[in-house]
Amino acid sequence: MVDWDVRPASVVDVEAVAELRALVLRDDLERLGRYDEQRVRQRLRDEFDPTHTWVIEVGDAFAGCVALRQAEDAHWLEHFYLAPHLQGRGIGSDVLRGLLERCDRDGALVRLNVLQGSSARQLYERHGFTLETEDPVDVFMVRKPA
Repeated sequence: MVDWDVRPASVVDVEAVAELRALVLRDDLERLGRYDEQRVRQRLRDEFDPTHTWVIEVGDAFAGCVALRQAEDAHWLEHFYLAPHLQGRGIGSDVLRGLLERCDRDGALVRLNVLQGSSARQLYERHGFTLETEDPVDVFMVRKPA
């Protein structure tokens, strides 16, 4: 198990998050015929809001991020990226578990979308997310509070 921590994001984190997003999503976006080197980064820059985003650090170094945005009917889990060399070591599950416990205390429904064919879908299913709807590119999932 790797020691990790989270801290609130700030505006200065946007470029590190944009680069990680491009790296993490590249294979899935290429498989879906939707990878554009500039667009993948710009979409993050356009949507990045540090007020509901946390940076994941391993050894005081940037390792990933996650956002939990409150909407009218649910919380949206967004921009959950972890450096590839750290995936599969329990960090993502631990971070997700902590966020979901918070949502459960609030009685909040949690929604997310994941790319079709992404291995991240298995992580979300292990944590109680189920299919809500899908299209050729995205799978929309939902989790009711425990």
